[in-house]
Amino acid sequence: MEMNKQGDINYGRVAEAIRYIQQDFKTQPTLEEIAAKVHMSPYHFQRLFTDWVGVSPKKFLQYISLQYAKRMLSNGEPTLFDIAEQTGFSGTGRLHDLFVKIEGMTPGEYKNQGESLIIHYSYFHSLFGQVLIASTSKGICYMGFVDDNNDVFSELFQRFPKANFIEKMDELQQNALKIYRQDWNDLRQIKLHLKGTDFQLKVWEALLKIPMGNRITYGAIAKEIEKPKASRAVGTAIGSNPIAFLIPCHRVIQTTGSLGGYRWGTIRKTAMLGWETAQNDILDL
Repeated sequence: MEMNKQGDINYGRVAEAIRYIQQDFKTQPTLEEIAAKVHMSPYHFQRLFTDWVGVSPKKFLQYISLQYAKRMLSNGEPTLFDIAEQTGFSGTGRLHDLFVKIEGMTPGEYKNQGESLIIHYSYFHSLFGQVLIASTSKGICYMGFVDDNNDVFSELFQRFPKANFIEKMDELQQNALKIYRQDWNDLRQIKLHLKGTDFQLKVWEALLKIPMGNRITYGAIAKEIEKPKASRAVGTAIGSNPIAFLIPCHRVIQTTGSLGGYRWGTIRKTAMLGWETAQNDILDL
């Protein structure tokens, strides 16, 4: 009974803190100010809030502020200075840094949503089914397996809603296909154009280090990027991987040894891992 009562008290404090942050984010309250609002020390409040919400009070405040700034950008607010001022930031530098850190792009890039960007895309047959590969002048920006042509293209479009899409095969796409043809010596020619947050990019970079045929757990990836308690966030970043097979998220499994999920289907994931193991066995002969 006592534990239930304490739980109710803790929930009430967290709920009050969330309301305070949502209502007063424009003042950019400090940890000390938020903790005082719920009559707790900053240290104990930080731990309580993080345990209940999953992110620190500072992170939560950043997300709320960023959502407001994004709405202003979408509504065509004239200048970054106006947006920064109305969001409670001391200058445009903090707003810029927040966009880059959380959204993986500058405020201008967010507002443009890929405008003036030319993306070539083509459908190809691979060992594991039809695949859509898209590229910019910088490199491969998307690779997804096709179960429904409209669905996979919609996912690409949502990533770059204002880009100019041209159905055209190019050299970048052809280089990417080499991974399915076992031309692994030429994989250095494959260039990627990734758009993601700092955290996502770190996770995807860690995935690129997994040798073919090997398997690794979400927890091991979290340790690799020096975030040992972030296994759940790692899983979310892996699920957001926009480039199938080239960034080998299929090589990540659960601690129990279970294969876990895969955005392009667990059957395809099983086939990929089995094929890679077979290729390693052949190379060892």
